[in-house]
Amino acid sequence: MSDEGEGEGDGEEHENGVVDVDEYEDVWVFIEEHDGEVMSVSWELLAEARTLADELGDDLVALAIGEGLDDVAEQALERGADRVLVADDPVFEPYRADPYGEQFRAIVEERKPSIVLIGGTHTGRDFAGRVAVPAHAGLTADVTELGVDEDGLLEARRPAFGGNVLATILCEEHRPQMATIRPGVFEAADPDGEADGEIVEVDVVVEDDDCVSEVLEREVGDTADITEADRIVAVGHGIDGDLEPARQLADALDAEIAASRAAVDEGWVDGARQVGQTGKTVRPELYVAVGISGAVQHLEGMNKSETVVAINNDPNAPIFEHADYGIVADLFDACPDLAEELEGVTEPQEVVQ
Repeated sequence: MSDEGEGEGDGEEHENGVVDVDEYEDVWVFIEEHDGEVMSVSWELLAEARTLADELGDDLVALAIGEGLDDVAEQALERGADRVLVADDPVFEPYRADPYGEQFRAIVEERKPSIVLIGGTHTGRDFAGRVAVPAHAGLTADVTELGVDEDGLLEARRPAFGGNVLATILCEEHRPQMATIRPGVFEAADPDGEADGEIVEVDVVVEDDDCVSEVLEREVGDTADITEADRIVAVGHGIDGDLEPARQLADALDAEIAASRAAVDEGWVDGARQVGQTGKTVRPELYVAVGISGAVQHLEGMNKSETVVAINNDPNAPIFEHADYGIVADLFDACPDLAEELEGVTEPQEVVQ
């Protein structure tokens, strides 16, 4: 499916209503960091963008905005960037949408990238529109697949119509072609230890006095990032509001708790832990689905898991068709029993010499 032009930014047209697309080149990736820690989606996008840039014959450019970014810039080079643009200033810490958006927009309008990829995190989603609208760019949100067509246009694919189709969105007349991409859909490349590219310090165009927002207080809530978890125990409507059996199993596996939309809508689990089309995409080594029926919207977020174990008392539940191992049982019995068995296996064994 192709919805050509969908996702184009609103606002006034460029001069004479025409954008010279030939003036735009290179593939950019926004490197999101907080307190020196880079969000994993940035490295995932850098790996995928390397493929796109090579196919187009363009440079791969990483853009970092923040304070104290020397290590971040070096890491970006080690992970394949040809060039790293750095806007380093205290005005960018802590994160606020207005200085980030203004700085990003200024660099985009000056250097004219053809493609700009941003992680679909709270931060990325927050400021991406602040760049796309005034820059007259095309922005596609919540992308799960990327490619380029025979004309070199970015093919941004995302689920549509309740996840029943995958829409391919093209931006033919506006630049840059921008997209926010779900964390976890691509695999991050390991750093190769070489940093042959170039680090470029760009002019900071914003000052604190120019910002309309001010951070008065910060409150930290549920900080778990399930997209980085190696093991996940996900719960669905079948838990009927009782998380304890799943928590026991998660503790025994040293796993993170996640949830289907049904469990989140009921208020049993925080929305930051939702897996699925309207939640997050995960790719753990082990995914245990507890009381989850297996709706297609949920499968969209976990189908790249290495090993899937399903626990459900309905032998006809669709989740079993997508599981490597299935347990037809009452979860309130199965989870504690499995947790007890696992604790016995994982306890340190005394070595007799």
